[in-house]
Amino acid sequence: MGKALAYGILVVLLASSLGGCAGGESGGGDSSSDVFEVPIWEIGDWWLYTFSTPDYSDDTARLVVASTSEEDGSAYMLAISSLTEARRHAVLNHNPFLGRMTHSELGAFENGVAQSVLSFPLEEGKTWSFTLFSVEWSAFVSDISGSSAVIIATSSDGSRLDYVFDREAGFFYSFTWKDEMGENKLRMMLSDSGSGHSGDVYFVRGGDLFSDVWEDTGNDIEIRDTFLVSDHPSDGDWDEMIYFIDADCGSGSSISLTLRDHMSISALERVWGPGASEMGTLGTIPYPSEEYTLTATFTGGSTFLRVRIAGGITQSWSI
Repeated sequence: MGKALAYGILVVLLASSLGGCAGGESGGGDSSSDVFEVPIWEIGDWWLYTFSTPDYSDDTARLVVASTSEEDGSAYMLAISSLTEARRHAVLNHNPFLGRMTHSELGAFENGVAQSVLSFPLEEGKTWSFTLFSVEWSAFVSDISGSSAVIIATSSDGSRLDYVFDREAGFFYSFTWKDEMGENKLRMMLSDSGSGHSGDVYFVRGGDLFSDVWEDTGNDIEIRDTFLVSDHPSDGDWDEMIYFIDADCGSGSSISLTLRDHMSISALERVWGPGASEMGTLGTIPYPSEEYTLTATFTGGSTFLRVRIAGGITQSWSI
């Protein structure tokens, strides 16, 4: 009886061991490494990104988790560590990953609706759809390797998003948007990341008010345009207006720019002489009024002027 019992126990142990090996081969033991769950962010977590666009010089911004209790406790607030950079991102409007981000999907809000640019859990072959940059995208996870999940999203017009989620960083390693011709419209690259950021951080809720570009307009021409400054559709009055200017004059050319409010009070004045250049100038106008008139005067044939103006509502946090 003793030998029979010992033999029976040995058979059970061997069967259990073989069963464990079989489970490992089928993926039961290691499957969690091939599935990325949504990370949990904490206040002070940060990511340093370089942003590249075809029309503007590269800029670098540190994105910081400022709050974890937005949208009745269901979303984070992602802000920027520099007020100047927060204003720049508000007027250029090229970074969709600022402001509220949902806990469940790290979903970015576009036109007040959370968009699942990521769809957790991420696993190879998973598909979903979302809207970003006012474009509808069909996405799938093309590969998972180590700490990286590679996602490809395409649109009906041939545009494409290629982005990599980094599990160790808890956010994007890279994010690239290309148009139907394969030209880059936006590229984000992670430079560094960490936790425990301290200091003031900012989010500027922006709204486009005016944008135009004039190039080689010809000799001695004056252009005048009027635009109305209305309130933010949901948050009321703007705190300020933010302007962004690129200007370049060839030899023998000049540009003058004036912005006046409805009382004909000058809010902004700039003059560039022959050979002068000023790129990426950022500034604010503190007291928006209902109507503004922009006047640009060009002399000489070789000129370039780009003006963007946005309304801004600034929020700040001390962490």
